[in-house]
Amino acid sequence: MFHVLSVVLPIFALILVGWLCRRTNRLGPQAASEINKLVVWLCLPAMLFKVTATSTWAEIWQPGFLAAFTGGCLLVFFATLVWRLVQGRALPAASIDGLSASYANTGYMGIPLCLLVFGQDGLEPALIASLLVVCVLFAIAVVCIEVGLQNEKHIGRAIAVVLKALGKNPLVVSPILGGLWAAAGIGLPTPLLHFLDMLAAATTPCALVSLGLFLAQKQETQGAQVNAWPMVAIKLVGQPLLTGFLAYQVFDLPPLWADSALLLSALPTGTGPFMLAEYYQREAAVVSRSILVSTLGSLVTLSLCLLWLAR
Repeated sequence: MFHVLSVVLPIFALILVGWLCRRTNRLGPQAASEINKLVVWLCLPAMLFKVTATSTWAEIWQPGFLAAFTGGCLLVFFATLVWRLVQGRALPAASIDGLSASYANTGYMGIPLCLLVFGQDGLEPALIASLLVVCVLFAIAVVCIEVGLQNEKHIGRAIAVVLKALGKNPLVVSPILGGLWAAAGIGLPTPLLHFLDMLAAATTPCALVSLGLFLAQKQETQGAQVNAWPMVAIKLVGQPLLTGFLAYQVFDLPPLWADSALLLSALPTGTGPFMLAEYYQREAAVVSRSILVSTLGSLVTLSLCLLWLAR
């Protein structure tokens, strides 16, 4: 419990700072959207570019772990997406719901927690999981949202509209450019690396402060609270159970990699879904509630995971 608290408390502190700044009018009513734009257009693209530009195939090629963790994420994402579509939700909203149920906070919580639990050996699975969540899962959600937003009926023109929209989206373009940079075998110059590091370091605190600002200025209705609970339950219970089954039973991973996959999948919802919900103006109230409740609930579920891993 101490390990979990040491990682979770700074998250609540940053959300509280944003909440207090809005409540005391230190930051205005547009601050949440403007800070979120800073994250979407500058900070997160810098992080995505840096991560993909400095990664090597040898570092991320862990087939069993990739299959178990990515399989758990994508199965939960698409199952939630289909479920919400059957309920009558539009594709953009259903996509964000799917992301809320599958987007683990691997960067801010996963990396320090794995280091605390597994030592330096836990860094590699945490970094790989972060890369998968931020690049693969996030990109798929953005594609689904863009497909749902276009109104063109002709298939050829529809594809052209979606590709044009994706080509303008910094969250899609930046990891692609980073991958091309890495493939070219060109190292990042030190000044550029420092520039990217400075922007990337602001991603999580800015996103959490923006979340606090949003919670302070928009009081969720009871319906929003109710709608958030299914995503929270899927994220904290369904995803770790599914990923654990894949890691231990299907792929029979070595203990470190299986335990890491389970712990990382049990993390609460990260800020990625909120960034997209606010950016696309799609029910950010429900997403913000999911992040807040899942982070609070993870105090219990992560502690149970840690007790089970110590068996």
